[in-house]
Amino acid sequence: MLHLAGTLPPMERLGAPRANLQMQREILWFKEVEKISRPSHLNMRNRKGMTPREVFNAEHKELLKVGEKAMKETANSCMLVATLISTVVFAAALCVPGASNQLNTPFLTKEEWFMIFVLSNALSLFTSTASIVLLLSILTSSYAESEFVKSLHARLMFGLTTLFISITTMVLAFIAAIFLIFDYNLTGVPYAIASLASTPVIMFVLLHFNLWADLIRSYYWSKFLFQPSKYKIFE
Repeated sequence: MLHLAGTLPPMERLGAPRANLQMQREILWFKEVEKISRPSHLNMRNRKGMTPREVFNAEHKELLKVGEKAMKETANSCMLVATLISTVVFAAALCVPGASNQLNTPFLTKEEWFMIFVLSNALSLFTSTASIVLLLSILTSSYAESEFVKSLHARLMFGLTTLFISITTMVLAFIAAIFLIFDYNLTGVPYAIASLASTPVIMFVLLHFNLWADLIRSYYWSKFLFQPSKYKIFE
């Protein structure tokens, strides 16, 4: 039974749409069967002289490589975006928007928008930096089978979440800067620009929602995939 659990099913029967998530499901399934197997069967060899663990490693070797490649490509792309955001918002923090007087001090009369700019810019910098750290930990991971259960997906999930927050707050800082720069006589222009500035946030949600949902489902719902039984079949 445990040898069969270590066998990779045909492609048409794979449940998860992504290789890394399918690898997670295969590991969980194998561990669940291990719990109900006799202790003497855990290291029993089949006709080819292979233990269940050796069968699992051999059958899932290619799936592990594909899952590792998918995780690295996603983390690398997201880290590039997070790095660009952190560079932009760091430079924006050193250049306060608004007019200046002869003493080179900010001459700002819209304190509410100025406070929104400062807070959103700082939050964007902190979250983009956190996203870089999380995604970098994925690239430097050893990609062991145990890490596919929760660790890698948790880092990618929180990395995408902090990246989304950094994009949102960066756009918010830009909107606040627009309201600081423009005069009250041009009331229609800042609102038009603010409406267009929200487009990247909406596009990010629409294009990455499926990946986000899959990661959340794999992280929080994986423990409910196989309901633990109170008693083993064999003692």
